[in-house]
Amino acid sequence: MSQLVISSLDELTKYEGTEMGVSDYHTITQEQIQKFADATLDHQWIHLDAERAKTESPFGATIAHGYLTVSLLPYLWSQITSIQNLKMQVNYEIESLRFNQAVTVNGRVRLRAKLLSVKNLRGIAKARLEVTLEIENSKKPAFTGIITFLYHFND
Repeated sequence: MSQLVISSLDELTKYEGTEMGVSDYHTITQEQIQKFADATLDHQWIHLDAERAKTESPFGATIAHGYLTVSLLPYLWSQITSIQNLKMQVNYEIESLRFNQAVTVNGRVRLRAKLLSVKNLRGIAKARLEVTLEIENSKKPAFTGIITFLYHFND
């Protein structure tokens, strides 16, 4: 599926209730996990100690932080849609989020997104999305949830 280009609140509204698409796969590397640990001060061994994770972790390898996978949402969403003609985009809300499966190091994930609703808040588009972060070769997704972005379109 090719990237959707959306330039206005009216154009975005046309996709309400539809699956918007699926992103490319993104590989989560140990380097990315390390950088996220450093940025968030979350240095738990299950994320960083490969030798210990092999023997003590139920996953047999280090795993990505759950919040690292969530932080990929804007990046992966931008592969599905190109929202243009914007003053600004704001991450507004995570209404619900359930972590279903850990993502092991070098795991490949992609985003599947459905636009649930669009509301016009005095010219600002409030877009609610049903999101699923799929893990390659896994029946269970990394997470499922509903997120909201605010789009401030130029007049």
